[in-house]
Amino acid sequence: MTNRSKIVIAGGSGFIGNALILELKADYEVVILSRSAKLIEDATVAQWTGHDLGDWTTYVDGAFALINLVGEPITLPWTDENKKKILDSRVESIRTVKAPPKVWINASAVGYYGDTGDEVKDETSPAGDDFLAETCLAWERAQDETEVPQTRKVKLRVGFVLGRDGGAFPQLAKLTKGFLGGAVGNGHQWVPWIDLRDLARMFRWAAETEIKGPINGVGPEPVQNKDLMAAMRHAAHRPWSPPAPAFAVKLAGSVIGMQTDVALVSQRAVPKVALEKGFQFQHSDLAQVLQELFEGTENKKTE
Repeated sequence: MTNRSKIVIAGGSGFIGNALILELKADYEVVILSRSAKLIEDATVAQWTGHDLGDWTTYVDGAFALINLVGEPITLPWTDENKKKILDSRVESIRTVKAPPKVWINASAVGYYGDTGDEVKDETSPAGDDFLAETCLAWERAQDETEVPQTRKVKLRVGFVLGRDGGAFPQLAKLTKGFLGGAVGNGHQWVPWIDLRDLARMFRWAAETEIKGPINGVGPEPVQNKDLMAAMRHAAHRPWSPPAPAFAVKLAGSVIGMQTDVALVSQRAVPKVALEKGFQFQHSDLAQVLQELFEGTENKKTE
């Protein structure tokens, strides 16, 4: 039985969770709370229904950290009832354990700030007033209102994550290679991107550093959508693609049942807290990151 400190990741079987396992496995016992009982390499899996308390709460007992990724996806059509069940179950799990974790990190989103145009937003900026902002605010309040005096609370507001095996990159890469990698809408909307590896390191840094409150999980150089897509085309060796009009983006979303219009929202969020507290970004060159991602995708095909 290991004597290493334990980090529990709720909803950790996906894109960001896999990166966290890779980042943490050498130094921590990693436990994944997942709806699936499927085994995950380098982690213990505790099955969780997504709504109910159960034996999995024993894994939270005495953990060094709980990282909650359950609230991270923003394109799923959740009902109000399901959102409440998920919020309540996560909060109740902390209340019922005998030894709450020393730190509780909730993944929120930069959608907290709403559609902000060209205005720069840091962790001191107020919440927006659109649906996504209200959802993020409710999610963060649920953590704030949970009484666990000995637990340090962190809200990590995740931005646009770039990684080979998840998030928006695989779909954007396909579109770009198919000469459909043009700017979305007018292309002026800001995209607060972050490399997946830096995001995983930021979660770990937030757990190990005596820091609390909101942290913007974004890189230091947000870009406008037109520049992001130009960089995508350059990395994919596609000199030009037609733009995607806003109405077409919204129509596509209604057809496939996803909130694709989030691609039209401008969020010029910056990582003020992370930079001021000494976090070191290792992958902040967008062109280099995209080159590595496209090369990795091609190499994966030939394996």
